[in-house]
Amino acid sequence: MKGLLRRVSGLMLGVISVLGAEAAVAAPPRAGGNPRSVQLSEVQRAFYQTAFEQEVLRTYTAARLSLTGLRPDVYRKALLGYYNLQQHGSAAAGAPLTIIDFNLPSRQKRLWVIDVRQNRLLHHTLVAHGKNTGEDLARTFSNRNGSEMSSLGFYVTGQPYTGKHGLSLKLHGMDDDYNSHAADRAVVVHGADYVSEAFVRQHGRLGRSQGCPALPVTEAPRIIRAIQAGSVVFAHAPQNVSYASAWLTLDSALYGFARAKGLQVVG
Repeated sequence: MKGLLRRVSGLMLGVISVLGAEAAVAAPPRAGGNPRSVQLSEVQRAFYQTAFEQEVLRTYTAARLSLTGLRPDVYRKALLGYYNLQQHGSAAAGAPLTIIDFNLPSRQKRLWVIDVRQNRLLHHTLVAHGKNTGEDLARTFSNRNGSEMSSLGFYVTGQPYTGKHGLSLKLHGMDDDYNSHAADRAVVVHGADYVSEAFVRQHGRLGRSQGCPALPVTEAPRIIRAIQAGSVVFAHAPQNVSYASAWLTLDSALYGFARAKGLQVVG
């Protein structure tokens, strides 16, 4: 083990090369799916994981996310899916990362939009869950059409459009069994007047959607424009709800991270 650590330390000092930037997503991703199979050597895994864990801590600190209530373990999970989806070719390189933490009550700000490249928090706001998912707390989730529940997991954003809620944003669910029917269910990002601090003061919670992650009316257009066309959205499960995803696979995420950062182990 000591020999391996010495080899990794040596690699960290001088074996980085630039691979070039990834191309942006050209077409809407297929619903569901799995990361591309990747087999890393022991040295590669140790090198990439060391760099990844350092990057998680560095960017979490630089963006001052601890001050906003976003837990580091939730942020780390979101980044695993973020790099897996880029490596898969489903998400655009360098696009913002959106995190919804359904472990928090609706009366708290539980949506974050993060510029991963610049280590900046772009938006932190309220977000509603589905009417059959719970009152203030999100408890029950579904991928079923007509359930009027929220869905968990990783999404990739599509194109914006103007609908009955004004400017809205299509979502492609990438997790089989959890959110792969999002498009069929018309689960989209949109603004709603029941998502506001005033509504919380009056009712003790937000209003609820038919399963869409609804945002404050005044903020929705800016957020939609920031995350449209190929960015990753991660809806994190509450602690008492089971969720397992292929997009959390470590090796393929590490490989995607290494490509995005221009890292390569040589020799």
